[in-house]
Amino acid sequence: MLQQSTQLDRLYHALADGGRRAMLDRLIKGPASVSELAEPLDMTLSAVVQHLKVLEESGLVRTEKVGRVRTCRVEPKALSMAEKWINQRRGLWERRFDRLGDLLATLPDDEQGKETKS
Repeated sequence: MLQQSTQLDRLYHALADGGRRAMLDRLIKGPASVSELAEPLDMTLSAVVQHLKVLEESGLVRTEKVGRVRTCRVEPKALSMAEKWINQRRGLWERRFDRLGDLLATLPDDEQGKETKS
């Protein structure tokens, strides 16, 4: 459980930065070299490499070095953990709202619209 929590923290940390999300958006279109990822961004190549490290640690990106070129690929399976976490909470809140709706439906009509007077 702790390892899953740590991985989820890394995933959300990676997604918290706009530059890293821009890199992911680019990689969704297909693999790219580090320099191709850096081209449209307003940051140094060194900063791009640091951001890629965060993306790799989160599991969202995989890189491979062939010769002098490091190619990056997106790992869409990494998002399944975040999706599962969100869906679990969504289900919980939907059930709570359903119970609240059921409770409100049992109140007399004059109680539902009643405002408190000071």
